[in-house]
Amino acid sequence: MSKYTREDILKMVEEEDVEFIRLQFTDMFGTLKNVAITASQLERALDNRCMFDGSSIEGFVRIEESDMALYPDPDTFVIFPWRPQQGKVARMICDIHYPNGEQFEGDPRYVLKKVIAKAKDMGYTFDVGPECEFFLFDMDEEGRPTIKTSETAGYFDLGPADLSENTRRDMVLTMEDMGYVVEASHHEVAPAQHEIDLRYDEALRIADGIMTFKLAVKTVARQHGRHATFMPKPKYGLPGSGLHINMSLSKDGKNMFNDGTDVLGLSREAYYFIGGIMNHIKGITAIANPTVNSYKRLVAGYEAPVHIEWQGNSRSAMLRIPAVLGENIRVELRSPDPTANPYLLLALCLAAGLEGIEKKIMPPPSADSVSNDMREAGGKTQAESLPASLIEAVKCLEQDAFLCETLGSHISGKYLEAKKKEWQAYCTQITGWEIDQYLDRY
Repeated sequence: MSKYTREDILKMVEEEDVEFIRLQFTDMFGTLKNVAITASQLERALDNRCMFDGSSIEGFVRIEESDMALYPDPDTFVIFPWRPQQGKVARMICDIHYPNGEQFEGDPRYVLKKVIAKAKDMGYTFDVGPECEFFLFDMDEEGRPTIKTSETAGYFDLGPADLSENTRRDMVLTMEDMGYVVEASHHEVAPAQHEIDLRYDEALRIADGIMTFKLAVKTVARQHGRHATFMPKPKYGLPGSGLHINMSLSKDGKNMFNDGTDVLGLSREAYYFIGGIMNHIKGITAIANPTVNSYKRLVAGYEAPVHIEWQGNSRSAMLRIPAVLGENIRVELRSPDPTANPYLLLALCLAAGLEGIEKKIMPPPSADSVSNDMREAGGKTQAESLPASLIEAVKCLEQDAFLCETLGSHISGKYLEAKKKEWQAYCTQITGWEIDQYLDRY
C-alpha cells in the first residue's frame, strides 16, 4: 500500500514551499541521475509526462529511440534537508518507461522489482540491512579531492582523534531527516574511514536508501570541507571499503531464516538461500565489485573475503552468520563494495537465493574448520577463490545464463560490453608503479 497519494504530494509541495523537484533515476552502473522541474510542472510529472533523452545515458537506448518517460514513485518523495528553507528542493525516485507506457527493461530498479515480485509469489518478503563504508579525505586549495588526511584514528575511535566525528553525525541526522533510520555509525579501521548502517527494511526501499545515502554523504562531506569517496581501495596498504549486505526472507511477518533447533539457528530456507548465492557468486561478483579498483580490496590480510565460503561469526568469510538469534537472524554477504549498483546487486542476490530454495541447493560445509590466521595469510583452503580481477568476474557473469536472464538481455549485454572496454582501457594505461619499477632499471 502506497504511503503517499498524488494529492498528498501536491499538498506537501504547496505547504512546504517546495520550488524544485528532482526526478531521480539510476543508470546501470549505479550512477544517480536526475531531471529537475519546477513546482509548476509537478502535475505533469505525476501524470508520467516528463520525458528525457535516454540516448545520452550510457547503457540506455540508441539515439533513434531516445525518448524515455519518467514515472515518479510518490513514496520516495522527500525534501532535501541541505537545501534552502525558502524555495525548498525535493526529490522523487522514478521508474523508466518507453513513451508507449511499457516498462524499460534497462532500468535497474525494474530488474529488482521483477525479482521482488517473484519472491512475493513464493510468499516471501526480502529484507535487507546495508553496512556502507567510505573515506573522508581533504580537498586541495582549488576544491579538488585528494587522498590526503591528517587523521590517525582507527576502529571505533572517537574525537579528538576522529577529526570527522561531527561530519559523520551530520550525515546520520541528514539521513534521519529524510526518513531513514540509522542503526549505528562509527570510525572504521583505516584513518579517515567510516561506516554508517541503515536499519533493516524491504529491499526496494533499501536500494533507494543506498542511492540516497551516497548523495547525502557526499553533500554533507562537502559542506564540512571534505571529500567523501566510495572508491573501494583508495590507498595502498590500508583496508578498503565494503558494502556488507545483511539478508533474510520473511513470510507473514515471521523470519523464515530462523530455526531455534539448528546449531546456528538457521532454517532449511536459510541454508538453501546460502547455497543459491554460493552457486552464482562468481557471476554476481561482476555486479557486486564492478570496477578495476574493486579487486585491489579483495586480497588477503584486510578482512575482505577472498574465498567462496561461508562461516559462523567470522569477519573474514564471504558469507557469515552474525551472532544474533531468533527473529533477527540473517545472512551477511561481505564481498560487495559500495561502487555496486544496489538494485542489480540485490536483484541477483535474491534471485540466486530463491533458486537455491526452489532447487534445495545445500551449501558446502562451513569454513569454521579453517583457522582465521591461515585464511588471512592466504593459506590452503578447499574453497574456490572469488574472481581476482574485473575481467575474470565479467567472464563468469557472461557464462552464467541464469544471472544474465535475471538482468535481462538489455542490461547484461550492454553491461558486459562496457566492462570489457573498461578492462581494456585499464590494461593499456601506464601506471606510476610501472614507471617506478622499470624506467630507471631498463
